[in-house]
Amino acid sequence: MSKRTAIAIELAREGVNVLVNGRNNEEVERIVNELKLEFPSTSPQNATADIVDIQQREALFEKYPLVDILVNNMGIYEIMSYEDIDDEVWEKYIRTNVLAANGLSKFYLPKMLKNNYGRIIFIASEEAIMPSGKMPQYCITKSMLLSLSKSLSKLTVGTEVTSNTIMPGPTLSENVYQIIESMFPDDMSFSDKEKKFYAENLPQSEIQRFIKPFEIGRLAAFVCSPYASAFKGSPIRMDGGLVPTIF
Repeated sequence: MSKRTAIAIELAREGVNVLVNGRNNEEVERIVNELKLEFPSTSPQNATADIVDIQQREALFEKYPLVDILVNNMGIYEIMSYEDIDDEVWEKYIRTNVLAANGLSKFYLPKMLKNNYGRIIFIASEEAIMPSGKMPQYCITKSMLLSLSKSLSKLTVGTEVTSNTIMPGPTLSENVYQIIESMFPDDMSFSDKEKKFYAENLPQSEIQRFIKPFEIGRLAAFVCSPYASAFKGSPIRMDGGLVPTIF
């Protein structure tokens, strides 16, 4: 399960009428239909669009001019060596991982402020504050989201609008599951493969397993709720103890 699906499910569980965005209309429609079946009291809708494309983004704004919750989750990543990253790659990552989220936030934030209620969440990564060195082009964009979220939060002073960032550690997405499965012998259970991977690659992790998407979904649902009104411009870590804490 992807973080997007998990977040949509957990928001719908709390009664939110979710707009599901993605570039693949068939996949988005599948998620919407699943939400309708599982949470029939809500009204999920298909918001297919490539939000990197300004024209498609503006068409989305015209169709859905008001939202109370904006979760900026879209992002691309790939292991790359610094020496192989040219300007075109840097620009692609910034456009996709930062400017698309900024475009959505810039449109919806003023409306949230006018209504004196709203939630903006950026999904970043532990790589934002502890780069591994394996994805420099990705890490810089996640650091930029931390800064952007705090800048937006400064605009919400005295209101019930919040802007925060969730920083998950390594997460068990479908892609990660397939990678771990392929790394070790077939006769090993996934649980054993996961333990071996962590022991060999991430011994500093305190949970010694991948974070499950639904865990991120539950945290996102809480941060979107009225109970999280005191979180303002907060970088919220969910890294399983991977990042050292300096007091």
